[in-house]
Amino acid sequence: MCGIFGIHAHGVDVANLTYFGLFALQHRGQESAGIAVGDGEGVRVHRDMGLVAQVFSPSVMWGLREGSVAIGHTRYSTTGSSRAENAHPVSFRHPVLGPGAIAHNGNLINADAIRRELEEEGVEFETALDTEVMARLLEHTHGADWEEVIKRAFGRVTGAYSCAIVTATSVIALRDPYGFRPLCIGFIPHPGQPAHVIASETCALDTVNATFVREVQPGEMVVMDDHGLRSEQFQKSGKHAMCVFEFIYFARPDSIIKNCELEEARLRMGHELAKESPVDADIVIGLPDSGTPAAIGYAEASGIRYREGLIKSRYINRTFIQPDQSLREAGVVLKLNPLRRSIAGKRVIAVDDSVVRGTTSRRIIDVLRRAGAKEVHLRVSSPPMRFPCFMGVDIGSTKQLVATGRSVDEICKYIGADSLAYLSIPALMRAIGRGTADQFCRACFDGSYPVPVPQQLEMDKMAFEDPMRSDDVERPPAAAVQASRVPR
Repeated sequence: MCGIFGIHAHGVDVANLTYFGLFALQHRGQESAGIAVGDGEGVRVHRDMGLVAQVFSPSVMWGLREGSVAIGHTRYSTTGSSRAENAHPVSFRHPVLGPGAIAHNGNLINADAIRRELEEEGVEFETALDTEVMARLLEHTHGADWEEVIKRAFGRVTGAYSCAIVTATSVIALRDPYGFRPLCIGFIPHPGQPAHVIASETCALDTVNATFVREVQPGEMVVMDDHGLRSEQFQKSGKHAMCVFEFIYFARPDSIIKNCELEEARLRMGHELAKESPVDADIVIGLPDSGTPAAIGYAEASGIRYREGLIKSRYINRTFIQPDQSLREAGVVLKLNPLRRSIAGKRVIAVDDSVVRGTTSRRIIDVLRRAGAKEVHLRVSSPPMRFPCFMGVDIGSTKQLVATGRSVDEICKYIGADSLAYLSIPALMRAIGRGTADQFCRACFDGSYPVPVPQQLEMDKMAFEDPMRSDDVERPPAAAVQASRVPR
């Protein structure tokens, strides 16, 4: 997860456009947000906990107004806890080339090994982020220019990374050779010198009136500065492994990935699900918002009428990407309210995009039964998640997955449904319809990881957190982490 935005432009407020771009990417992370601006001499950074609208006040935006390059980030934590000091972008200063900041979407597999090497060389770390490992690695990598430094530094890292790096005069975007996480390029026809934009999703380009140009290719580095836009293949890309969950859940339905509008792909998932797992019922409902397209598709293919059965409060965040399980569970009841007249006495097919931990599904089914549902049949428009993710999703342990070690019937009993069925992997790939199945990472379903992962199939996102720290410890003032200037 995480949302990334970057822009190079003259004659416009690049921080303000970045702000709007982050708004469009808020669904990708809701824990913290930050913007870094390069003004030709230095890099100013503001970052703090909260949603984009909470982090950036008018006075803060005024302080970021000068500059021609900027990057922004919305965070969903997969390495390091949800703390202000772990917000992105992360600042760094190269001893020769000067200041910069980096924003990262993904997870590094070998971050711990690189961190220990740097610590042995006397490098000190302030956070538990694998992103800080990248920042410190950039600081301690020699090179004649930023492009050479970045190529050498990222030649040492393994895992998932779509990154935006801002220097005093440029924005540099790069994507790992597998292409795990999305990243795209946009163009704004501005008078004089046109603006170039990079973003995690095309929906952010739409927000700033940018035209989609193309995706950043796996293993590609894109540089945006006063010379325009240029790119090079900095790492050889063999097998592509785009995260299939971008199509199922993560990305916004109005975004386009691999030339596929995700709303259409999710409708087709519902069609396939209805063909594979029919059941007699009176109505089909979606679990809003992410389950709605597949529910509409299921209704179209089955001939069973679609109804809204649950109303979602638009002021409650997405529960799956809440950093704490207790917040996820509490958010379900706050977020969804049943339409009792639509549900009472009905046999209900409830369609969701995924079942991860199972606690949310169990609570929703209980809400539907309390509303008078005669039967509740859960249909899931993705296969069972049986394996942890090491590439940028906060599921680092099989202990967090309800499908690990349980049959479908056992899961059904656990969540309290009358029946349960998942979409098969072949049907999912038919619905996506983008080339061959081996172009996607689907390791969370089948355990076939594109890169070597820890043998114990466990990952501790808090591995580098200070064990003496706790949420009860007084935090430093927000100003200590939310605003800084790194001079050249």
